[in-house]
Amino acid sequence: MLFRLDTASAASLADQIATQVRSGVVSGQLAPGERLPAARDLAVALQVNMHTVLRAYAQLRQEGLIEMRQGRGAWVRPEASAGMVRVTELAAQLAAEARKLGLSPREITGLVERAC
Repeated sequence: MLFRLDTASAASLADQIATQVRSGVVSGQLAPGERLPAARDLAVALQVNMHTVLRAYAQLRQEGLIEMRQGRGAWVRPEASAGMVRVTELAAQLAAEARKLGLSPREITGLVERAC
């Protein structure tokens, strides 16, 4: 997978990396179980700090799209799919809108639980 960064973009470099991985999962360019580039190697290739790549990978791990193991690298989770990416995006939109309305994380969780 080829990564490209736009230094003029309003999105952070870590967000751009995470977005490209999500897009790779959605398009099928990244298959479940596929290894991602090592953070150090990707940082060198993109000419960014390794912590930028690690922030992107941590965000994707929190979303449940990738697994990470120290010394073993990062890979796309077997459960990762276009649908999972879409639900993650919708959840982020819901949380952002709910925060604008002043709802707490607990209240947001309650809303989601009632919707299920």
